[in-house]
Amino acid sequence: MDIVTQGLLGGVLGQSVANAEEKKHATVIGFFAGLVADADVFIASSADPLLHIEYHRHFTHSLFFIPFGAAIAMVLLRPFFRRQLATGRLYLFCLAGYSLSGMLDACTSYGTHLFWPLTDARVSFDIIAIVDPIFSLILLTAMLAGLRQTQVPFARIGLIACLGYLGLASIQHYRAGVLLENVMQQRGHQATRQTVKPTLGNILLWRTIYISDEVMYVDAVRVPLFGDNTVFNGRSVSVLNPARDLPTLPKDSILYRDILRFQHFSDGYMGFDPSQKHVIGDIRYSMVPDSVHPLWGIVIDPRHPKRHADYRFFRSNTRQNRQRFLNLLLNRPVAQ
Repeated sequence: MDIVTQGLLGGVLGQSVANAEEKKHATVIGFFAGLVADADVFIASSADPLLHIEYHRHFTHSLFFIPFGAAIAMVLLRPFFRRQLATGRLYLFCLAGYSLSGMLDACTSYGTHLFWPLTDARVSFDIIAIVDPIFSLILLTAMLAGLRQTQVPFARIGLIACLGYLGLASIQHYRAGVLLENVMQQRGHQATRQTVKPTLGNILLWRTIYISDEVMYVDAVRVPLFGDNTVFNGRSVSVLNPARDLPTLPKDSILYRDILRFQHFSDGYMGFDPSQKHVIGDIRYSMVPDSVHPLWGIVIDPRHPKRHADYRFFRSNTRQNRQRFLNLLLNRPVAQ
């Protein structure tokens, strides 16, 4: 999730295993340890733009890396807490704070290498957005309440509340998936692949994508806690097959290999952006739930196959896009 929520979770986890006298130190230590896994954002290369996306949420988020990540956090924090805490207690709070960083990210739609090095596959449960203010507020409330009140285990109560929220999000994800199945049945489509992803900051509006006959169909579905569900018909775009769609590009070239790397990163949901020439997008993500315009992608130049593709974000945060998102979320009429 976002880095603040990662820190809040780490702080609450650290607080949950501390006694009354250690709570303040444990909260700070856990908060810091919860951020350490995201230090992989510094793995980057100006010569290879795709290196960053390959290693973001990689080995530092693996369940097998937890003891080592906690040890790194402990080494970094030891000079500041040498007099206040024994090494064993410091490591315990670091271990608690670091322990669920990878699992929390796996709950989002981006995915993480949770079981590396056993497998290089990204795990993504797709039940919560990268930014979810309700989830973050639960953690913040629990952490602050726990610091003020030593008699009530607010940290543990907050963790239980977070589990409850994730459980509700899982139910919402399932309901959105059922709705997607109905959409495909009504259209007479047989999907070879399909996915349902939460949209920014809520568990009511979901983005659905499925592949049928090498075409990706993108729609938005709204599943309120009470009331009728709604389907907002979106757009479609062809799945990009590098060998078929870029036949003149040498298969041993740097650019072709970059396209294959991006294909792996996008889990096969890769297509040309209809509005931007030579932009290959990850169609799983967009600023607007029913749009095929990608949130990020690579810019290629087939005339220069020896050059790396350029990785870019396309955050078109226009008033029109914000209004459309809000209309979809509130179930207002939208233009097709």
